Amino acid sequence: MWADVPDVDVIRVGPVFYMVSTSMHSMPGCPIMKSVNLNDWEIVNYVYDTLEDNVAHRLQEGNNIYGKGSWAASLRYKDGIYYVCFSSNDMDRFYIYRTEDIEHGTWERSVIPGLHHDPGLLLDDNTRSYVIYGNGDIRIRELTEDLTAVKPGGTDQLLLEGGRKDIGLRIEGCHAYKLNGYYYLFFIEWPRTGNQRRRQLCYRSQELLGPYERKVILDDDLGYRNNGVAQGGIVDTPDGDWYAVLFQDHDAVGRVPCVLPVDWEDDWPVIGENGRALQVYAARLPAAEAKPLVISDEFDYTGNRLALHWQWNHNPDNGLWSVTERPGYLRLYTGQLADSILQARNTLTQRTEGPACSAETVIDLCGLRDGDRAGLAALQNGFGTVGIAAGGQGKFSVNMCVNGGGGCEEIVEQAEFTRDKVYLRIDFNFRDSLDEANFFYSEDGREWKPIGRTLQMKYTLDHFMGYRAALFNYATRQSGGHADFGYFHYHRLN
Repeated sequence: MWADVPDVDVIRVGPVFYMVSTSMHSMPGCPIMKSVNLNDWEIVNYVYDTLEDNVAHRLQEGNNIYGKGSWAASLRYKDGIYYVCFSSNDMDRFYIYRTEDIEHGTWERSVIPGLHHDPGLLLDDNTRSYVIYGNGDIRIRELTEDLTAVKPGGTDQLLLEGGRKDIGLRIEGCHAYKLNGYYYLFFIEWPRTGNQRRRQLCYRSQELLGPYERKVILDDDLGYRNNGVAQGGIVDTPDGDWYAVLFQDHDAVGRVPCVLPVDWEDDWPVIGENGRALQVYAARLPAAEAKPLVISDEFDYTGNRLALHWQWNHNPDNGLWSVTERPGYLRLYTGQLADSILQARNTLTQRTEGPACSAETVIDLCGLRDGDRAGLAALQNGFGTVGIAAGGQGKFSVNMCVNGGGGCEEIVEQAEFTRDKVYLRIDFNFRDSLDEANFFYSEDGREWKPIGRTLQMKYTLDHFMGYRAALFNYATRQSGGHADFGYFHYHRLN
């Protein structure tokens, strides 16, 4: 999965593995993925359609939740119930969701005040449940038996302190387990000395409240730019084998999941061989059909519901989009005015993938109004767009734009356009972190004209997300116009 699937947490229920990951400002949020072999994954559900309904989550009045929303979710299962928990930085809240049907069910939620950074659920074998959380100073807090609230009078204290000497990022990203008489806590840290990359740690104790022993269990980059493979947990297979599911930063494409075999020595988990992660190995797991993480779409739906691969940038206005009003088209109406794609509501996105990929669409322009902007974007804070700018009296231009500073769109190149249909394409190249995007338009979908300049894509922490391909339509002068997208074609390139 050479794509942005960060902060992964994996469990196994019978022969099936389930995974949750961070989704931040993308809606619906907290994707649930399914696999039988830890290699081929399919999106089967989301934990919520929208997290909150306020001006920031709706991209209104200049507000946003870029890089916020849901962070580092924890997934657990016990006695027929699945639990997902995470914190939201913008809301200063801790959320716990539960369902009996992880693939098709809806989720009930409980909200606990206060930030619980990078939480790890621990469902102990004595009916007691805890959340372990924090950065550097790690705390433990006991929850009620149904995991809907903090347990009155329950455990609530500092559990352990991460190292400070020569450490930049102290321990965080907790994944907690009770196995074979030990409590195991997995964390990451980022040292200032040595390899100076993220590394995976394990703490263990036979007593929940400690004291804990500490060991570095992986400090490796898979030969890629000194980017450490870290942050995640472990899972066993029906045959009794163990694997670690972690992730690695791959710059502009995002944070890429990695699966590594785990052995046990003296009741410590050992990842790789002689401290090195294995890049190729055999697994005793069944073959399965590979399901795409990113899809092409002809928008030929029977109901007004999109494929699970799509996510909106922030909360959508569901009254302003349709795939049934004009069958075979995605219709995006304009609503609130915006001055750039970063504040444009109802922008529809999918991930990009390495090593390279291409996204293409066609737009019928007949419904655009003066001042409308419709097109295709490489979406992150350092965005690049190619699209149509509608002028008065039916005049159009094709514009390639970038973030000119402060989120304002800077027109790099503009070309007059006289047709009522435009084809747009973006080519993404993530090979060896080249991280370049190039932009094209066409009158017929066959002869392509480059426009603008190559975009140097950069993963920035204000968005905290890999680049996405995005379809957009927003108004700069008057609302009520619409753009009809005839398809979204996606090609992954080797």
